[in-house]
Amino acid sequence: MSRISSSETIGVIGAGAMGSGIAQVAAAAGHRVVLYDVREESIQKGIDGLSKGLLKLVDKNKLAKEEADNLLNRIKPVTDINELKSCELVIEAIFEDLEVKQDLFKTLEKICNENTLFASNTSSLSITAIASVLERPGNLAGMHFFNPAQIMKLVEIVSGVATNPDTAETLFQTASAWGKEAVHVKSTPGFIVNRVARPFYAEALRVMEEGGADIATIDCI
Repeated sequence: MSRISSSETIGVIGAGAMGSGIAQVAAAAGHRVVLYDVREESIQKGIDGLSKGLLKLVDKNKLAKEEADNLLNRIKPVTDINELKSCELVIEAIFEDLEVKQDLFKTLEKICNENTLFASNTSSLSITAIASVLERPGNLAGMHFFNPAQIMKLVEIVSGVATNPDTAETLFQTASAWGKEAVHVKSTPGFIVNRVARPFYAEALRVMEEGGADIATIDCI
């Protein structure tokens, strides 16, 4: 399958730093974006943060004012989850709780059409486990952006046991079209980056505990 067309609407759930950042990435690629959060104040905070970030780019002559305005206008903030029903892809970026994510995607299955693709931005939870409660588990994959999503290039496309290969490939091609460096990975503990990073951090702490070097030297290394 090819990437999702820029004429299609993208849904993003969670207006925190990650969710609002992902919304900006999709909107910058030309998509209409529905940004959903249960709390109106969270959405307003997310939109305000995006606006400030874009204005900084305008001030640095890295982005035209008109382009920044058009980008923000493509993002529709909502507090009604039913507004996501027409989205071609819905990306979840909420807190790391397996049951909450499972319940969310079960709700989305009832709202969206049967061809809608779902993605979780989880950095550590099993995609296989999240999808295990769904009627259409093949439509779900991980789409793990890194913070800040507007700047960091890497996106891990995570396939669970039941993920349809076409789903993963569509997300891969879509992330690539959004200017990201997408990589395929299976739903293993930590995926790629965190699986590598956690032992890396732990080893630095072990060197400190054993008195191998002072903290500043370890940080420098």
